[in-house]
Amino acid sequence: MSDTFSRKIYFSFFMFTADLRPDDTAYTRTLVDHLKALTDMGYDGFDVHIAPGTPAAGHRQETEAYARLKKAFGAAGLGDTRFTTNVGTTRTFDPTSPYEQQRAQALAYLKSRVDITRILGDGDSIMSGPFLYPYGVFPSTDAGEPIWSDALQDWMRPRYRDAHALFRELAEYAGGQGVQLALEPIKSWESPPPNMVSEALDFLDDGEIFGAGVTLDTAQVVMESRGPAVFRDNVARATRQNRLLYVHISAPDRGAVRDSWIPWELMLNELEPVYRGPYLVEVFNAIPPFDSSMRMTRRRFWRPGEDAPEPGRASAYDVAAAGLEELRERIAASALSRSVPSLMAGVRG
Repeated sequence: MSDTFSRKIYFSFFMFTADLRPDDTAYTRTLVDHLKALTDMGYDGFDVHIAPGTPAAGHRQETEAYARLKKAFGAAGLGDTRFTTNVGTTRTFDPTSPYEQQRAQALAYLKSRVDITRILGDGDSIMSGPFLYPYGVFPSTDAGEPIWSDALQDWMRPRYRDAHALFRELAEYAGGQGVQLALEPIKSWESPPPNMVSEALDFLDDGEIFGAGVTLDTAQVVMESRGPAVFRDNVARATRQNRLLYVHISAPDRGAVRDSWIPWELMLNELEPVYRGPYLVEVFNAIPPFDSSMRMTRRRFWRPGEDAPEPGRASAYDVAAAGLEELRERIAASALSRSVPSLMAGVRG
C-alpha cells in the first residue's frame, strides 16, 4: 500500500432516513444540515438510499426530482459532496422474474436508479445494495409452505439464469453513466439468496457479467459467511477479478461501530493491502422502516434537528463521530500490525 494513499470514509444516511423525499424542500434543509455537520466532522462522502417508487410514480419524474435535490445541495454549498447510493428491488421490479415483461419493468427501474446515482455522484459513483432479488420476499409453495434450504437453492437457480441477460445490459448501461454496480449479499433472515459474497460472485461469473462487482459488508460477513478462510478466499477472488467495489463497516447488531464485535484485525489486514475504494460507516438507526423490518428493540439514536434531545443518551452525531474515530484508529493499527510481522502471528494463527 502506498504511504501516500488516503482512505476515504463515507457515512450512511440509514442513520437518518430511508427516503430522501427529494420533492420535500423542508426536509431538504434537514438533509443539508446533516450533510454539513458530518462533513465538518471529517466524513468524505455519504451513502443514501433511493426509496423504491411505484409504476405510477414514473421513473422520469423520480429522476428529475433527484436532479432538483442535487441542485439544492449545490446551492447550499455542497456541490462537491460525494455520494453513493443504496438500491433494492421490489416484488414489482423483480429482475429474476420468470416473466419477460416483468424483467423489462425491473430493468427500466434499475436503469432509473443508475441515472439517479449518476446525478448525485456527478458521474463517478457506486450503486450498491440488494438489487438482484426483491428485498424480503420469501418464496412459498402453492400450498403456502415456505421454501428453505436445498429447495430454496434449487428454486433460485433458474431465477439467476433469467436475470443474467438483464444484468449484462444493466452493467453496460451503468458503465456508460460512470456508475459502478456493486451487488450486496444480505443476511438470510432478511432476504433469500444471495446471502454470501461467494454467491454474488458466482452469479456474476456464471452470467459473464463484466463491469460489475460486489459490496462486502462486515456485518453480513460475520453473521452469514462460513469463516475466516472463506472470507480470505472471497477477498482474493473479488480483488483478482476487479469486483471488490465497496466495503461497508457495520457492527453485527447494525448499531454503533465503536466497541462492536467487528473482527477488525482479521478483516482490515485482508482488505487494506488490496482495497482502494471508500469505506462506508453504516449504522441503522431505530427509525421507520428499519425499526420494524429489522425488529429493533434498542432505543433510537436521537437525530439533531429531527428528534427531541435525550440528555445522557448518544445522538446520531455522537455515534457518527465515534465510528469515524474508531475506523481511523483501526486502519492505523492494521497498518502497524502488517509492518511488524510478529504482530500478525496472532491474527493468522
